[in-house]
Amino acid sequence: MGEIAGSNENGNGIYATAHVAGEGRRKSCWYEEEIDEDLRWSFALNSILHTGASQYQDIALLDTKPFGKALVIDGKLQSAEIDEFIYHESLVHPALLHHNDPRTIFIMGGGEGSTAREILRHKTVEKVVMCDIDEEVVDFCKSHLIVNKEAFSDSRLELIINDARAELENRVDSFDVIIGDLADPIEGGPCYQLYTKSFYEFIVKPKLSQGGIFVTQAGPAGVFSHTEVFSCIYNTLRQVFKHVVPYSAHIPSYADTWGWVMASDSPFTADTEELDARIKRRMMGENRYLDGKTFVSASTLSKVVRKSLAKETQVYTEGTARFIYGHGSAHKACHA
Repeated sequence: MGEIAGSNENGNGIYATAHVAGEGRRKSCWYEEEIDEDLRWSFALNSILHTGASQYQDIALLDTKPFGKALVIDGKLQSAEIDEFIYHESLVHPALLHHNDPRTIFIMGGGEGSTAREILRHKTVEKVVMCDIDEEVVDFCKSHLIVNKEAFSDSRLELIINDARAELENRVDSFDVIIGDLADPIEGGPCYQLYTKSFYEFIVKPKLSQGGIFVTQAGPAGVFSHTEVFSCIYNTLRQVFKHVVPYSAHIPSYADTWGWVMASDSPFTADTEELDARIKRRMMGENRYLDGKTFVSASTLSKVVRKSLAKETQVYTEGTARFIYGHGSAHKACHA
């Protein structure tokens, strides 16, 4: 996330613990997230930079010891300063680089601004519509995530506060690339309906221009975690699009491998050399993570995951939805 401005006020969601260090005791703040019934992920904090709440979500900005500044929404880590580039480069660049001439882009979600930041590095892009339902989260990120300041002020970016489904449904224009940078599908949450076959088939696909590409974040994709939602989202998109490519990358702050799925009715023909040539020709600045070889590696899934995806039969619908397990914890805050 880069340099982040904020205050040192206390907030909810963090708790104080005392750990023995040699003969003394060290008091620390810790962030904790429940990943599975018998598994929790926690790390130490330097301080709590800011907390707030919107009508939809609780928001916290933390200064963590291992991962730098971290954005937490509803108790779940969204991105961390040290490795958010892995997630956002993986989400954005494969789709834009495989498209022959990406000019118009629609982002579902993306309130953090990092997805727009990466899209706007492409010289061909003329218009980016970012549609997020939560104005307070967007305003929070505009104020505190300094690394995305230029993206938010770019004249090519059109920011819309609305439900992504309603916005896409009511628009008459089409897009070269549509990107799903939505929250994970959580039971009772507002986003799981935007992972369904009906949404992809009747809302997303008709809004893609000729040769258009859709890509979505698709949840954990590790050896044990990929059956939560990743395999189901992949199989669902296979029912809607002719060409579907699942790929993944390890993100340290997520404590897991993460997955994305890219889909189109046009084949993905760019090889390693062509992807690298397009990066050099069409992008401003240098990627930290993704190049042609990296994408080939990311889309070469492990044997166990490949076999599982090939056998997946469930289609994601509102009545047969799968959900990400767990939630972040809310505890009393402290100073590091």
